[in-house]
Amino acid sequence: MEETVEMSEQTWKNLRGFTLIELMISAALLATLAAIGIPIYSSYLDRARNTVAISDIANLQIKIHGYEVDNGQLPGSLSDVEWNSPDPWGHPYQYLNFAAAGPGWKGKARKDRFLVPLNSSYDLYSKGKDGQSKAPLTPKVSKDDILRANDGGFIGLASMF
Repeated sequence: MEETVEMSEQTWKNLRGFTLIELMISAALLATLAAIGIPIYSSYLDRARNTVAISDIANLQIKIHGYEVDNGQLPGSLSDVEWNSPDPWGHPYQYLNFAAAGPGWKGKARKDRFLVPLNSSYDLYSKGKDGQSKAPLTPKVSKDDILRANDGGFIGLASMF
């Protein structure tokens, strides 16, 4: 026994879907929420990556100090302290041992706005989000770098130094 269900014309009239206007309003609301949420999320990710880079540089500084105590000299490279991990943006951390760099080290060293080297024995930094950097902190490409300065007294965003 098969039953056929037939819908009357009145039943079809009572069934309603969304109108085009209602769908457009819903889409506009979703777009507005996305326009607000995506920049906030992006900013959160940037702050989180900066924090990871600061933590990594602090840990590297401890490893470099331990190497110096054990061996009587600074490591030649970060691989000497068994650090091969990139920064949060996928770039290698930059390390410059001034004693190993030779007489031209002052040209390669990170410098403040007065062109005075930030450290006395070595530089350690991440090139930041853009992956670019210059020795002085004043160019725009250096503002997002995460660096060690004042011989470890400051570790943070170059624009904050």
